Amino acid sequence: MQSSGGDAEAPGCGLRVLVVGGGIAGLGAAQRLCRHPAFPHLRVLEATARAGGRIRSERSFGGVVEVGAHWIHGPSQGNPVFQLAAKYGLLGEKELSAENQLVETGGHVGLPSVSYASSGGSVSLELVAEMANLFYSLIDQTREFLHVAETPVPSVGEYLKKELSQHAARWTEDEGTRKLKLAILNSFFNLECCVSGTHSMDLVALAPFGEYTVLPGLDCTFPGGYQGLPDHIVASLPQDVMTFNKPVKTVHWNGSFQEAVSPGETFPVLVECEDGTCFPAHHVVLTVPLGFLKERLDTFFEPPLPTEKAEAIRKVGFGTNNKIFLEFAEPFWEPGCQHIQVVWEDASPLQDAAPAMRDAWFRKLIGFLVLPSFPSAHVLCGFIAGLESEFMETLSDAEVLQALTHVLRRATAQSSEQTSCRRVAGVPANGGISVLRKPPAPGAQGRAAVVLAQCPVHQGLLQLRGRGQHWRRHRPAGSAPPRGRREAPAPDTVCWGSHTSDVLLHHARSSAVRLEGG
Repeated sequence: MQSSGGDAEAPGCGLRVLVVGGGIAGLGAAQRLCRHPAFPHLRVLEATARAGGRIRSERSFGGVVEVGAHWIHGPSQGNPVFQLAAKYGLLGEKELSAENQLVETGGHVGLPSVSYASSGGSVSLELVAEMANLFYSLIDQTREFLHVAETPVPSVGEYLKKELSQHAARWTEDEGTRKLKLAILNSFFNLECCVSGTHSMDLVALAPFGEYTVLPGLDCTFPGGYQGLPDHIVASLPQDVMTFNKPVKTVHWNGSFQEAVSPGETFPVLVECEDGTCFPAHHVVLTVPLGFLKERLDTFFEPPLPTEKAEAIRKVGFGTNNKIFLEFAEPFWEPGCQHIQVVWEDASPLQDAAPAMRDAWFRKLIGFLVLPSFPSAHVLCGFIAGLESEFMETLSDAEVLQALTHVLRRATAQSSEQTSCRRVAGVPANGGISVLRKPPAPGAQGRAAVVLAQCPVHQGLLQLRGRGQHWRRHRPAGSAPPRGRREAPAPDTVCWGSHTSDVLLHHARSSAVRLEGG
């Protein structure tokens, strides 16, 4: 197979490097490579018409809303996203303050501003805080199993429920209060499912859960939109580096490919796009969504990846998170309210009852974030994960609006009209967050990540540096640039004059990474 001559790079000395994917990780890799003279021929292939991947800010509701990534998690000097945002002047004085950078959250999500019972009436915030302390103390205990030979139970969910059942047995309150405590705890389970990108914490492996460190800093947002970050990175690249609307069909590796404009020169990798355009290269940095890779694994690489690598990719889960925006003409919440929680009184993490999805999908919502007021609209943003999130995608906006209107009216006893409902579906990544699931066999939790991290597959031919999982919790986009930089070929390893194939695998859509072994 030969390359399409019309799109070939100008001939000349130097290694040709392709970065597949224009998300924040791909942009980070490209930015680093462009700074080094060893890589004079660099191109980024992005499947869509825009850069940024899951970072996507849009003008809507009369202001800027984050359709994708929302926060900088752990905004402090150890976070390269924070460093770049500060460098480009994208953050405000409060976000840049030393006090904000020193806050230790422990990776725990803040408490709601107000909590409502699903049947109506408010829930004591003191009781919510008490249950939050219990829940997160148990989450912290999971770190103790990081280096043990064998865990007491396979999953985080099983461990939490085992411990909670023992605590609940010692509660002395009346039955109604005990049930309410369990219902509040169930809300925190739903919240952790969103954080971890999983349908159930029963699917999350216990042993590797403690590997994730948490950076200091109070989570913050971009006043002008997260999109400013990838836009500034793109602006820092040479003008001809980015190529948009070029979805890749197949990566041909371990070959010997030629092009008309470079007679006599061969390339070990050829990237074939959906439109038939081909790009020869010496090295390829892959920063595609893991969900995309899992779906197309059998056809995306030619020849196929070694069995061990392919199985490792299949075993790493990729969970679904969705956002729902609800617009109100007038707010029903108090000024200063930031997070609204709804507690379903009949729910309990200790019960496995699963009502019909159509009648209960909205019970998986972790609540509603109050967005900053826009001049002409007041907007809530709901978050939902798992199978319920996927079911919601099958409904119409009208059906979603009707269901959530009923929930909010019943819980708050308010009749404020929602004027619109918008759900967010990003690029077809088939998921949003990597999740390492509980292993089918003892001791298998870490195998998939270890296999992906090992390189090369064949000495001097193909390297899959599957360390797209950056071991930081609560950092969906914040972990991508260091991964992108790490996956970029290091000058001291590629400047030997060798033109061997180097395909670097990076999962650009991962956050809290859990393991499925076996």
